[in-house]
Amino acid sequence: MKLGIHAYAWCTKWTNEALPLIDKVKNLGMDFIELPLLCLETFDIGAIKRRLDEVGLEAVTSTVLSGETDITSDDAEIRANGVDYLKACVQATHNIGMKNFSGVIYSQFVKPAIKRPNEQVWRYSADCLRQVARFAKDLDIQIGIEPVNRYETYLVNTCEQAIRLSEMIGEDNVKIHLDTYHMNIEEKSFYDATKLAGDRLMHYHLCENDRGIPGTGLVDWDSIFKALAEINYQGHAAMESFIDCTDNMNTWVWRQLAPNGDTLLKEGAAFIRGMQKKYGLLPKKDCGGRRGIVAVANASMGKRHNEFVRHGAYDKKLIAE
Repeated sequence: MKLGIHAYAWCTKWTNEALPLIDKVKNLGMDFIELPLLCLETFDIGAIKRRLDEVGLEAVTSTVLSGETDITSDDAEIRANGVDYLKACVQATHNIGMKNFSGVIYSQFVKPAIKRPNEQVWRYSADCLRQVARFAKDLDIQIGIEPVNRYETYLVNTCEQAIRLSEMIGEDNVKIHLDTYHMNIEEKSFYDATKLAGDRLMHYHLCENDRGIPGTGLVDWDSIFKALAEINYQGHAAMESFIDCTDNMNTWVWRQLAPNGDTLLKEGAAFIRGMQKKYGLLPKKDCGGRRGIVAVANASMGKRHNEFVRHGAYDKKLIAE
């Protein structure tokens, strides 16, 4: 299993000013960085690809849909905008030389819904994502459906629903992206949901129940890693937390959950690497050699700073051009 971290552990919007994070993630011993595609106009493909190639780091990409790109809208023009935006995200992923794109790509993030989605809503989503999946297949890109909690979407809250949507789409490059923060709210069992995803699983967000440092809260990590080991998961898994306010999306992090991105990564990675080792999920290269991140992280455990950086909420308006 490859371990990485979302760029939002340090920044609130991806621009070229964030390029040094690629070096930081590599130097801290991570296998990849997750790059947000919410603001494609500041996503400098050439600069990103060069930096990834120079440091030898993998990446995955992710996004969410806005009201202007909602593929479950009754407005055909908005649905078409959503398809175009998602195709642009797929193209950007391909152009930086990477293979995995996922997120809340099936309906508007934080849609102001007042009733349950009907079958037409499911068909809108499936029909639009089928177009995106076929486009992605030509570029050898996998796309992942990420179930999120009931306060962030009315359509796909559980792994079972994600599988239903993927089967309606009917393309074999449509996969599942699970997130422990949302699973803690919506799933009956971390273990059962992970096993249900099985070989459809392409990405996993490793989040504590409060989006703080993994291993410091209520998430049942043993059940998660037991299931990951049983399905022999060898894909990507990223720590995901947020450090400050941005106009990209809502996260409702109203208090400080970690002193800074470095502390989040070091302490979280030490815990996750320990779980990987316990359940036999360390990449082979880690078994005999890579001790840097764990050593640094272990040194920082128990020395958590008292002064935290500011966290905040995200506005739900996305830039989707």
